[in-house]
Amino acid sequence: MSGHSKWATIHRKKGLIDAERGKIFQKIAKEIQVAAKGTNGDPDSNPGLRMVIEKARSNNMPKDNIQKAIDKAIGASDDVNFESIRYEGYAPHGIAIMVDCLTDNKNRTAMLVRSTLTKRGGNLGTDGSVSYMFKRLGVIEINHDKTLDEVMDIAIGADANDVIDNEESYIIYTEPDKFIDVKKAFEDNGITEFIESEVTYVPNNTISLNDEECEKVMGLIDALEEIDDVNNVYHNLDI
Repeated sequence: MSGHSKWATIHRKKGLIDAERGKIFQKIAKEIQVAAKGTNGDPDSNPGLRMVIEKARSNNMPKDNIQKAIDKAIGASDDVNFESIRYEGYAPHGIAIMVDCLTDNKNRTAMLVRSTLTKRGGNLGTDGSVSYMFKRLGVIEINHDKTLDEVMDIAIGADANDVIDNEESYIIYTEPDKFIDVKKAFEDNGITEFIESEVTYVPNNTISLNDEECEKVMGLIDALEEIDDVNNVYHNLDI
């Protein structure tokens, strides 16, 4: 898990550019629409929608954008459907890659993901070929506003899995169904700003590469994230 925070920090810095932020918001809006479709749009009665909204807030997505995505889903016609697809494979140097997509055209998405992997030295694998290397967890990252003991007390009291002090921040890991409760426990203790807060896939172990090798892998990851149908790219590179 040690590589997750470092990668997340780099990913967040990249997202500071306005154009990139807009693209991130667009992808999250699609996730919100999928989670809200066929419901009344109330996150309190829809845990999946609530999780995506937490992700949107973690990425500083404006409230108006979130509500517009929910409203669009509630009023959506049945002839427009996004389908969830996951592709698994490898980047150069044996780095495991999971690519989660939301698409209205599976053939287009498959072609784009496959060609991007191939052009940049990766290869597409079969279902389950790398997903076993990751675990779905809630990830909450906060600044060093409290001592480690204080953070541990809050986390243990809320039934979190683990707390990591990476010298720049604290990272709290939770089971997905405990994520909301753990986050609320920190909010109740005066922590209302989060560097990251979402349910995501965390690698069981990470692989370290030299700078040149790392740059090649990150080039592939960036290219995958540029595909409109790609919502999330997970990997086990330690950056």
